[in-house]
Amino acid sequence: MALDYAVIAAYVLGMIGMGWWGMRRATSKSEYLVAGRRLGFGMYSGTMSAVVLGGASTIGGVGLGYKFGISGAWMVFAIGLGILLLSALFARRIVRLKVYTVSQMLDLRYGGNSSIVSGSVMWAYTLMLTVTSTIAYSTIFNVLFGLPKTVGVIIGGSIVVLYSVLGGMWSITLTDIVQFVIKTIGILFLLLPVSIISAGGFDGMRERLDDPAMFDVGNIGVSTIITFLLIYVFGLLIGQDIWQRVFTAKSPKVATWGGITSGLYCLVYAVAGALIGTAGKALYPDIANKDEAFAVMVENLLPTGVRGLVLAAALAAMMSTSSGALIACSTVAANDIWRRKTDVHSNRMFTLVLGVLAIGIAVVLNDVVAALTVAYNILVGGLLVAIIGGLVWKRGTRVGAMVSMAVGALTSITFMIVDGVLADSPIYYSLGASFVTYVVVSLATPATSPEVLANWERRVAGEASDEEELVNA
Repeated sequence: MALDYAVIAAYVLGMIGMGWWGMRRATSKSEYLVAGRRLGFGMYSGTMSAVVLGGASTIGGVGLGYKFGISGAWMVFAIGLGILLLSALFARRIVRLKVYTVSQMLDLRYGGNSSIVSGSVMWAYTLMLTVTSTIAYSTIFNVLFGLPKTVGVIIGGSIVVLYSVLGGMWSITLTDIVQFVIKTIGILFLLLPVSIISAGGFDGMRERLDDPAMFDVGNIGVSTIITFLLIYVFGLLIGQDIWQRVFTAKSPKVATWGGITSGLYCLVYAVAGALIGTAGKALYPDIANKDEAFAVMVENLLPTGVRGLVLAAALAAMMSTSSGALIACSTVAANDIWRRKTDVHSNRMFTLVLGVLAIGIAVVLNDVVAALTVAYNILVGGLLVAIIGGLVWKRGTRVGAMVSMAVGALTSITFMIVDGVLADSPIYYSLGASFVTYVVVSLATPATSPEVLANWERRVAGEASDEEELVNA
């Protein structure tokens, strides 16, 4: 295992080194939070792919493939569809707004201050998203060193917190590009073909499994597929972690086509994870915990050195999502909840404190898919209607948006408590309650003032000056 250790160590040191380099570039709030809004096509599409494909997409995606076969691709497939829709429909307008958070967009659209409600919901989402990838570190460190979950979470989480605190979005962007390359090689070009070949190809997998349902795209269940589409497609449309990456694009064109490229990559990654999991079921049918299938396959199928690279790829997937969610959580806390003038130093302090909090929560929780579901249920149920409504319906009002956000989030939490985290009811009932409330309250309250709408249209057209950007930050 010495060569594996060396590969992992080189990867970790590289991440920390890029954090240090990023610290030298992150000299202003804009540089720290959105990389100066200067990313071109290559860096933008790579970092967008890295942030959306994390521990739940890699460890969880393979685990779903292990349990449901090719149908396990639906979760990550829905993530790819979400990125495609966001990029094709809304990315151009999002870039032109020149804001830092989703809540600032809501304030521009509706007037007044709604950031306490929307910021609180978004903060809870980004914090739980950070936690999901932090949980997943433990599987890698257990395979490498036999370390218990708590120690693995602390080690992996500390690395991410360190480079995120140092350089902010610049460090995260640089590390994401490396992580994107590593996980593309490790997952798509190494583990995928080795897994299928080891299982005897597709014919061998069918013979070993002797279960046609494993090759049925609907095996996971129609209701689950619909829930995945609702949660992840809509969640990717409105998440702060995703919007914050859109803010980094240097132009609307980059945000659109770079995002579409990233979405297509996600669709390929979804199928790859499900096939790896299906091959794992054929080879190792008695794994008790489906989320351990990835680690078991890497440990048993790959030679030393290659194994280290694939484990580094898994770490890359987890760290990219975790760091992106962490900087998003910090940005929301500083700009929407704290709401006082901040500089680079204070943003670093927010990142540090919230990173430590995420590590603490990750030590307690276990199921990465369940944790991710909690995050997206709260996000989609609470904010989707108000955000999309603001983008497409001029009659929507601030009061309607705020009541809709509160009712949707509370409904989602209530049904998760009553019916369980993985039930379908939280997302259905919260979206329904949020939509009805938004429409009814908006129609019952005075329309948004023409002045607010005129300013909104001007910002959407990309006419905001640098001074206005700073004021709205």
